[in-house]
Amino acid sequence: MSKIRTDHVFTSESVSEGHPDKVCDQVSDAVLDACLKKDARSRVACETLVTTNLVVNAGEITCAGWDDIDPDKLAREVVRDIGYDREELMFCADTFEYLCRIHSQSPDISQGVSGEEQGAGDQGMMFGYATDATDEMMPAPIAFSHRLLLELKKARNEQELDYLRPDAKSQVSVQYRDGNPEHITSVVISQQTADVPLQQIKEEIVPICRRVLEPTGMLRDDTRFFINPTGKFVIGGPHGDAGLTGRKIIVDTYGGVGSHGGGAFSGKDPSKVDRSAAYYSRYAAKNIVAAGLAGKCEIQVAYAIGVAEPLSINVDTYGTGRMEDEELEKILQSGKVFDFRPKAIVDELGLLKPEGWSYRDTAAYGHFGRPQFPWEKTDRVDALKSAAK
Repeated sequence: MSKIRTDHVFTSESVSEGHPDKVCDQVSDAVLDACLKKDARSRVACETLVTTNLVVNAGEITCAGWDDIDPDKLAREVVRDIGYDREELMFCADTFEYLCRIHSQSPDISQGVSGEEQGAGDQGMMFGYATDATDEMMPAPIAFSHRLLLELKKARNEQELDYLRPDAKSQVSVQYRDGNPEHITSVVISQQTADVPLQQIKEEIVPICRRVLEPTGMLRDDTRFFINPTGKFVIGGPHGDAGLTGRKIIVDTYGGVGSHGGGAFSGKDPSKVDRSAAYYSRYAAKNIVAAGLAGKCEIQVAYAIGVAEPLSINVDTYGTGRMEDEELEKILQSGKVFDFRPKAIVDELGLLKPEGWSYRDTAAYGHFGRPQFPWEKTDRVDALKSAAK
């Protein structure tokens, strides 16, 4: 059995809203938002594919107001908002071809997730994670990667750099000492641009990276910056690479830190525990860390399709717990502080009637670590402290 490494370099990446896979996630979640506004009992499993000037929707949807929803229009609104609004990008909101192959949900699945005691929408295991290493209570590499792309998005939208295009990727490598992030060893930015000199791009993007990362105190004189390392990134977006819903599950979660159950989020209504239970597990893990009961916390929960009660709940604090992991498990399993049954999750987090956020909001720059989402609240700290006594 290998021991936990406390000194190592760990790397995570993020991708922008204009990345082909993220375009798909946002279209799928825009359809979900529209369905829930029409019918809070909607059952949605919407997949999206994009390539050169083409958007395809497929999947299963049961929604009382489906006939009033125009998925073609929704897709064009999303694509335009992202910034694909010129034919020169070979993927344009005004001209792409749209195909829809959506049909109603299987009644075999529906019978298991309906009714007062709502069962899980699928079998599987979901994970939630939190750490006190950053303000977001997220692992440093993924938190920093998201921050970089959000700043580049701002630079594009506000015309600070007018040659930036929607597609981009970031990557941050962090040196850990004694299990804690110490300094950034390298930063990689691959940013789609107009056809301008690489040297200009480097000279203008590196300062943006520095203004994002210098407040962390983790930049060093020998931190390396790689900007568009292939030399050119003009052809991008769905014209450069086809996209599909659900292909960025590590970007969506914790950047590879901890574990992942394998389920994607976008395009799924909250009866699918792939999504809702992952959100709730993050909620519980974040509150445990915020309560000072652990420096790091990972929670695994498992379900059987059609069954409300979780099959198992596991807690791992990686040796940082202020109490035994088994005792934290007992607190979670009791249902007194957190109720992991699907209907309770949906009700507690308001997942059928989002207020101040939308599912489309989750579909770029990570589902975790941003304060507008209800699973990011730390309102169970006092209840956890009381239960821990």
